[in-house]
Amino acid sequence: MHPSAVLHDTGWGHPEHQGRLRAIASAVKNDMVALHGRVVQAAPEAAREEDLTLVHTEALVARVRGAADDARRQGRPVAIDADTRVSAASWDAALGTVGAGLEAVHGVAGGRFRNAFVAARPPGHHATPSRAMGFCLFNNVALAAASLRARGEAGRILIVDWDVHHGNGTQDAFYDDPAVFFLSLHEYPHYPGAGAAHETGRGRGEGFTLNVPLRPATPRDHYLRAFERALGTAVARAAPDFILVSSGFDVLAGDPLGGQLLEPADLHETTRMVLEAADRCCRGRVVVFLEGGYDPVRLGRGCVAVIRALAGVAMDD
Repeated sequence: MHPSAVLHDTGWGHPEHQGRLRAIASAVKNDMVALHGRVVQAAPEAAREEDLTLVHTEALVARVRGAADDARRQGRPVAIDADTRVSAASWDAALGTVGAGLEAVHGVAGGRFRNAFVAARPPGHHATPSRAMGFCLFNNVALAAASLRARGEAGRILIVDWDVHHGNGTQDAFYDDPAVFFLSLHEYPHYPGAGAAHETGRGRGEGFTLNVPLRPATPRDHYLRAFERALGTAVARAAPDFILVSSGFDVLAGDPLGGQLLEPADLHETTRMVLEAADRCCRGRVVVFLEGGYDPVRLGRGCVAVIRALAGVAMDD
């Protein structure tokens, strides 16, 4: 996590508020007896503005920077759309969070970390190449994938998205690209309205997008079976040498913006499945990015479950 991330101020009445990262930090701190000696916290540098244009248009970059300037002049957050707010600190937070993602993926690619968890805020998977939306300013996971490829550290990448909302921005970024396979399990129909099963890619990217729409309140065992099947299909088609995960904790039962029934132990299991697949196909190279999750207590517990899996710690330790 970059220290600027917590300063992104959407207002306490907004679902994606500053308390989310504080809840995660508190939950991880309380679990350090189990995690001690197994995790390290990195201090990432902020991304450069030119890093953003690996995925995003210069017009979007200018719009977000301009909105942050407007918020600074007005002394309050300003709205980019009905859901997405920008404060005076949001530009630094966005660059810091993108930088944290780049530090994580390049650290794993270079062997400094076995795997990594990025406490990303603002989140990213709804941000398209040309539009900020759905609480997201820039697409952290897409930028990480693009940077890995630009530096020659990965040729084929699998992005797994289990946020309760479809990662439309990530899909848009790579919809015609056969080098990046996008797998999404999400509640459907639900915001943002994308992610139907027939959306499978375009042109050379046909067959490299796999959407698994799920009904509200899908039973936990059904979800895990669907996830296991879809992950197996994605790994076989993609043959990835790096796996990125958009981990939305709004898939947990009780989230105010979701309608699914998963428990933290289920996300420990999905993370474990991803790690086992990565061990087989890409030397265990996995980085998980925080996306949604709007009940702070449940968010913290879910993050601990995912971090435990990444660290090789069982849920009952």
